[in-house]
Amino acid sequence: MTPVLDIKGLTTEFRVKNGWHAAVRGIDLSVNANETLAVVGESGSGKSVTALSTLRLLPQTGARISRGEVGFGGRDLTKLSEREMSRIRGNDIAMIFQEPMTSLNPTMTVGDQIAEGLLIHRGMSRTEAAKEARRLLDEVRVPDPARRVNDYPHQFSGGMRQRAMIAIALACRPKLLLADEPTTALDVTVQAQVLSLLDDLKRDRGMAIVFITHNLGVVAQIADRVAVMYAGEIVETATCDTLFADPVHPYTEALLKAMPRVDRKAESLEPIPGSVPSISARPAGCVYAPRCNYVQPSCAAHPSLVPVGGNHEARCPVRADKGEAA
Repeated sequence: MTPVLDIKGLTTEFRVKNGWHAAVRGIDLSVNANETLAVVGESGSGKSVTALSTLRLLPQTGARISRGEVGFGGRDLTKLSEREMSRIRGNDIAMIFQEPMTSLNPTMTVGDQIAEGLLIHRGMSRTEAAKEARRLLDEVRVPDPARRVNDYPHQFSGGMRQRAMIAIALACRPKLLLADEPTTALDVTVQAQVLSLLDDLKRDRGMAIVFITHNLGVVAQIADRVAVMYAGEIVETATCDTLFADPVHPYTEALLKAMPRVDRKAESLEPIPGSVPSISARPAGCVYAPRCNYVQPSCAAHPSLVPVGGNHEARCPVRADKGEAA
């Protein structure tokens, strides 16, 4: 099966003072049609930078894709002109951003914002686009869509604004959806509704979804496969069931131990000491070594992502070689 998105060796750098430093380094990711790949990790791990690099939405100055390929539809997106990318954004690839209140235009009605992509990419008339906007609001389960289509973003609740963002993203029936922490600001009930909605739409449309989150509870609900990121690198990839049952990388294990669970007392949670290093202070060897309980002399060399069984890979010279489970 040919992946919808096939990222190979992606390295994105930012200028800090007088030098360039990698925010993401050597990223390999792929996602197939009708599949949800969750990209998980702490803030500063490079998750959002990876998504913004895919759509070439990084600042024109102070940021660059220095190496790698972003394969989509038989083309490398890193080689396309800005005009060619503008035809892909919102059409073949759509993105749901973190904060719907700041992502939506407060001066335009929700219906006009949904219709905008249809006018630009699908060449619909305003009447056709308005009708489709109402249908999309109904599809994402906004009550009374015929009336709410004329409302402004401030008249929507947080959950309704997120549904409106999903409607905008899905308006042109994209092949790939990038969802950057779309449930972060929502309460657990609305969060569950949004996750269920995205899963239903994925199955109905056969989309590929890259779901960026720091919440492992969300990962368990929606993901088919998981890529764990730390300090700009993929440190472990596996199917969702395998990752939760048999984590190999110490960082993945630490994330799971820090996650609240209904079958465990809050006092048993184990916070991860330290923090993600800045892009200008990354260790030369294993980037997780300063926070790791299993560090060995071999960690001084930069490890590769290696198979540890089946479709499971990990970047750990200590545990991966032994095939140990957490």
